[in-house]
Amino acid sequence: MTATVADLLLRRGHGDVEQTRKFLDPRLAHLTPPHQMADRALAANRLAHAVRKQEAVAVFGDYDCDGITSAAIITEIIRALGGSAMPFLASRFDGGYGVSAAAVERILASGARVLVTCDCGSSDHENLAALRARGVDVIVIDHHLVPADPLPALAFLNPHRGECAFPYKGLASCGLALSIGAALRAELGVALDLRQWLDLVAIGTIADVAPLDGDNRVLVRAGLAALREARRPGVRALLELAKIDPGTHLTSEDVAFRLAPRLNAPGRLGAPDRALELLLARSPEEAQALSLEIEQLSVSRRALQDRMLAEAIAEIEAQGWDNRAGLVVGREGWNHGIVGIVAGRLAARYQRPVVVVGFEQSRGRGSVRGPMGSRLFDVIAATADVLVRFGGHQAAAGLELTLSRLDEFRERFELACQSAAELGPCCAVDEQTVARLAPADEPARVLADLFRLEPCGPTNPAPQLAVEGSVVSAREVRGGHLKLELDLPGGHRMAGFGVEMGARAAELKGTVVVFGRLRADRFRGGNAVEIRVDEICA
Repeated sequence: MTATVADLLLRRGHGDVEQTRKFLDPRLAHLTPPHQMADRALAANRLAHAVRKQEAVAVFGDYDCDGITSAAIITEIIRALGGSAMPFLASRFDGGYGVSAAAVERILASGARVLVTCDCGSSDHENLAALRARGVDVIVIDHHLVPADPLPALAFLNPHRGECAFPYKGLASCGLALSIGAALRAELGVALDLRQWLDLVAIGTIADVAPLDGDNRVLVRAGLAALREARRPGVRALLELAKIDPGTHLTSEDVAFRLAPRLNAPGRLGAPDRALELLLARSPEEAQALSLEIEQLSVSRRALQDRMLAEAIAEIEAQGWDNRAGLVVGREGWNHGIVGIVAGRLAARYQRPVVVVGFEQSRGRGSVRGPMGSRLFDVIAATADVLVRFGGHQAAAGLELTLSRLDEFRERFELACQSAAELGPCCAVDEQTVARLAPADEPARVLADLFRLEPCGPTNPAPQLAVEGSVVSAREVRGGHLKLELDLPGGHRMAGFGVEMGARAAELKGTVVVFGRLRADRFRGGNAVEIRVDEICA
């Protein structure tokens, strides 16, 4: 291992040899035994009965990646075991998040005797009770925070339940879905290789910003390997659209920024069903046709996103809000399927929690995003009396409010952010966790070692390195970005790219220290490495 990465591991507290070995080489055998998961056996027993009796099972997923992948996993496993599964997805524009009244009607019309919710249901007491009253047995698979009131469901799979003794609390709904699949397989006594669904677990877990430690690290590492194999026609089509060579290293960043946005695009502009159909596609031809349709929607989504982002930035700058502890922007006509993306971009730009709300007839739906480590659910909960409703978790949340209370909410949100010290502006560089690129280390070898730290994300942030070098060239390129060329002490040359940092090009001369993340330089190819710049000390 290179000295650079060894130093980084020590800085992150990986001093124990055996634990570090497990961290660098996670295996499926390391997964936590599932027997303590509340209601897991009960859910498997009811689903096994449905398979044996050929009862129709409705599978209802949320409209984002975790819900879509969870629904695909449950649907395919039930079908693979000989059962009948009918998948449905929630719609932002017809009923909204969760098991809405509109969803209840769709489920009842299907004639299903059993409902499995995926990535929703924990807060849908009234509508689940209505289904139960009509003779539908409900199994809830979810990982969102749990209200105090008992849920009217036959089985409730959620590690955050107080009654759940399963020790690892970080599983996304797709991980829980795979665990239910394993329990159902065992209940039926049928041999079924569940590894074929690890690609979907990786997509759903990463897209949902779940912690990438413990069981999630094991599942996602194996899932990234499955994605590289691209055996699923829909996944292969997605990789082609994203111009990702299946044989290359695939990272959590590739999934988060190149695959997941495409799967989310249909649900942000209309019905999300095309994304689920793509994942369930059985032939390359079917997958190709669906992926092209999804790509068109993705292009439309990006154009709309860019317009909304520009409008939000203009308002923040005009109002002088850029120094506030928390930012709230909202406007009539903003697409509430895209507010989450815009909130994420603003949170990255201003390094503080952000709420973006799209209003329609004075009723708004918004998304909450913030820098890594933000406790967004707690902050939103502190403003609950101003909101119509809210939900989510600490890394991402959603809310509804009326236009008449937007200004009041803005003030309350800022105060809540001020009172939470950990939600203040984030420092771009943490000297305690940044390792310097050792002069003797070849950048390509360091990058190869860094891949062993994947998957990176919450609880295991993408490695940030300090690279010292002499500036060969620095220029501003289209979009206001910075393009940099450095000569390194070890005789290597490295390119650098800084998003929206082009204005600094003129000041960069002589020796500088660049803080950022290494990645393959796809433009130069071969073993070339570039650094994605976070900060520069001239």
